[in-house]
Amino acid sequence: MQAKAPPQDRILDAALRVFRRHGFRRSSIELAAEEAGLTRQALYHHFASKEALFRAVLERIYQQGLAAEIAAAKAAEEAGHGLADILVAEIGARMQSLLASLKDSPHTEELFSEHFAQARDLYQSYSNRFADEIATTIARVCRKRKLKLESGVSVRELARCVEMAIHGAKSAFPSMQPVEAFLKQLETMLRMLIAGAMAPSARKSHGKTGARK
Repeated sequence: MQAKAPPQDRILDAALRVFRRHGFRRSSIELAAEEAGLTRQALYHHFASKEALFRAVLERIYQQGLAAEIAAAKAAEEAGHGLADILVAEIGARMQSLLASLKDSPHTEELFSEHFAQARDLYQSYSNRFADEIATTIARVCRKRKLKLESGVSVRELARCVEMAIHGAKSAFPSMQPVEAFLKQLETMLRMLIAGAMAPSARKSHGKTGARK
């Protein structure tokens, strides 16, 4: 017999379905409670407001994106891919995880807007964590593969530029839809950025190990 998910997990699963179905403004604690099979009072025992519930949903989405990113980087690195392929896989996994959470929602743009309004500090915190993870990957791969960056380009600066490329792709696709077009533009931007950041002496080595299979 399959064990039931912990109450908080069930609530967050239900709340995500409600927010995806109705958007933020038209959602309510009552709808989330009904979706989770709980009374309103029981849900209030876990979350004090709709805003607190929304914030918890967002944090779990971010945590899942970060976990997907770390796993994808590890798999690409173990497969022997080059830096560009590793970063494309890493960031692609993060974005696909984030997008999957809102798949088929007609309220994607509203949810993104409310996400900034309700949890800007959470967004900034995870943006920093994502950038840290990218910097860690760049530093590790460069060390292991003996790759060098252009003079004056630090690992941290390259990681920040990678995050800026993600925001640039989002500006062209505000709701990140269609997904395939968004991810393709993002991949193109990342490959150009990483190629330009490699020192001339490292580009040949980078090109060989980074060849797509």
